[in-house]
Amino acid sequence: MIKKILLLIVLLLIIAYLVTAITAFNNKPGKQTCKAIELIIKDSVNAGFITEHEITSLLKKDGLYPVGKKMDRIQTRKLEKELAMHPLIEKAECYKTPGGIICMEVSQRLPILRIMNNKGESFYLDNQDKIIPPEAGCTAHLAIVTGYVEKSFAMRNLYKFGVFLQNDKFWNAQIEQINVTPTREIELIPRVGNHIVFLGKVDNFEEKLGRLKIFYEKALNKVGWNKYERINLEFSNQIICTKRKETNKPV
Repeated sequence: MIKKILLLIVLLLIIAYLVTAITAFNNKPGKQTCKAIELIIKDSVNAGFITEHEITSLLKKDGLYPVGKKMDRIQTRKLEKELAMHPLIEKAECYKTPGGIICMEVSQRLPILRIMNNKGESFYLDNQDKIIPPEAGCTAHLAIVTGYVEKSFAMRNLYKFGVFLQNDKFWNAQIEQINVTPTREIELIPRVGNHIVFLGKVDNFEEKLGRLKIFYEKALNKVGWNKYERINLEFSNQIICTKRKETNKPV
């Protein structure tokens, strides 16, 4: 008797599965209406520039918002193309699910430097060494590059430095401004300390900043962060400081 009951239960489960499978098979995605979108924004922790509200508004503005439309009339390639046109989106992947949901995976572009040069131009440089137009409206905490810096100079000479700042918590927090002189040399304006750091050419910047960090820890923490008005890192294995007010002689 127990075996018969178990066999009956198994048969009922099989029948229920077959009915569900047949129903799902006959209910083709094309006949369905899109119920919702499932949005995955990659790098949202590190970037957080693109929001679900912004993407929804963008698609609605161009008449491409899929919710409420028949699934067979939704062109995922067109959605991808439209999203990829946004200045802060690197790429987008869209696909349909049997449940009537459109999934969207968005990869953000990550700006690393904001450039405001002497010609009045304004733009961003991202972590792929590409230019982001100013209308992108990035709100991230970025070092500002000023002075004699064109797009070609930023991409060729400042890209690696910007990536370094992005990945180094200390210097990313400390460096507020990067100024490019007419001779294409680099001055750094720190957040802490009323002084200018002269880097010289951007070459070997990691070694130069390594020396400066040691100098900060062993010297400025003792004599005060406002004692010098200029710290020169241009030459190898030495740091030349110019005192504030009391004397202009390097020490």
